Amino acid sequence: MPNDTDVVPGRRIGVQGRTWAVVILLGLVGQVAWTVENMYLNVFIYNTITTDPNVIAITVAASAIAATLATMLVGAWSDRARTRRPFIALGYVVWGVLTALFGVIRPGADTAAVAVVALDCVMSFLGSGANDAAFNAWVTDSTVPENRGRVESVLAIMPLISMLLVFGALDGLTRAGQWTTFFGTVGGLVSVVGVIGWFLVRDASTLAPPTEGYLTTVLHGLRPASIRENPRLYVLLAGWAVMGTSTQVFIPYLIIYLQRYLKIEGYAIVLASVLILASVISVLGGRVIDRIGKVRAILPSVAIMVVGLAGMFFARGMLPVILVGTVMMGGFMLSAAAFGASVRDATPTDRAGMVQGLRMIAMVLVPMVLGPFIGASVILGANETYTDLGVVRQVPTPWIFPAAAVVAVLTVLPMIALRRFPAGQPEPREAARP
Repeated sequence: MPNDTDVVPGRRIGVQGRTWAVVILLGLVGQVAWTVENMYLNVFIYNTITTDPNVIAITVAASAIAATLATMLVGAWSDRARTRRPFIALGYVVWGVLTALFGVIRPGADTAAVAVVALDCVMSFLGSGANDAAFNAWVTDSTVPENRGRVESVLAIMPLISMLLVFGALDGLTRAGQWTTFFGTVGGLVSVVGVIGWFLVRDASTLAPPTEGYLTTVLHGLRPASIRENPRLYVLLAGWAVMGTSTQVFIPYLIIYLQRYLKIEGYAIVLASVLILASVISVLGGRVIDRIGKVRAILPSVAIMVVGLAGMFFARGMLPVILVGTVMMGGFMLSAAAFGASVRDATPTDRAGMVQGLRMIAMVLVPMVLGPFIGASVILGANETYTDLGVVRQVPTPWIFPAAAVVAVLTVLPMIALRRFPAGQPEPREAARP
């Protein structure tokens, strides 16, 4: 039976300090690694290998497929093993090593593009197994519906804080072309946190393994019978996929857009300001989401993001970009928090690991396969270029933002369909004690 509820007025269950420590430390460092993979790897490709946006789109899509497969396989494995701890700790250690290996790729080699794509797929597989599968299943195990809005709102700002940390501490290395030091620093950090996680993470005592075989467990969520048993979960995932696709239309090209189209030399200041302000909005919004209901908060949050995307089309200069960028990213973070908490509430209590695979299909695979190619087609269609040392280079244009807004508006369709499947009452249980 799904652990599915939207809001329980007047009831408040706290989160233990140890749980918060794991959520913040592993959540943040995991997102630091994903920031490097999702944004700076694209800059690495653009600056040293090719400016063709389709190469970036292929890299993003291939890594998304690898990450989704890992989450499905490792999530089901951790369900059967009744433990998340070794998958998290050992996974983070190897994840860090693979991240550092990007620094040894020779940008001028003929096979550089192939090497980047191949290594990115392997790194994404290991990283997603540790973070998206095991760590996120552990978060579901260790929380209850009454406190998930708060926890999810903190997790939602981790990508923004990680971007801020990477921009502030390491962006200078990328500007100087010191990619080996850049990737090595981030990889070392991830591996060290994996070691710390071995001693810090405790599995919830309520884990119960599935009764069927491993392959059946992996494929359980894709069966039509599972969809019929948990329609609310799948409609929420469909809505998340639409919202996520809209963000991937512009995010892979965002730094390049600020640098090359708007010519904002202090783009790190712009991004830092937006990330700090949007993070504040997300944390404050988490309590509101718990109070009014996660599902009720989804469409207003998406609407805020759409307003910000529309504003980005017109914004020029640092201050206007900071203002509308805050609205855009604040709405994105609130939407992600509301969707994430709603999906956790609709997750069957004995399938937390398996559902992470479905979550990856909705949050990563579909958005990162479709979104970057939509963005690439918009960029190529606009045909804006500049010449650098005699080489004509393609540059992202403002049209990626209205294109993303159009996709985001489609989120209303699954949310209307969700009305056919009202939330059931949750099974009574106490907060898990990890």
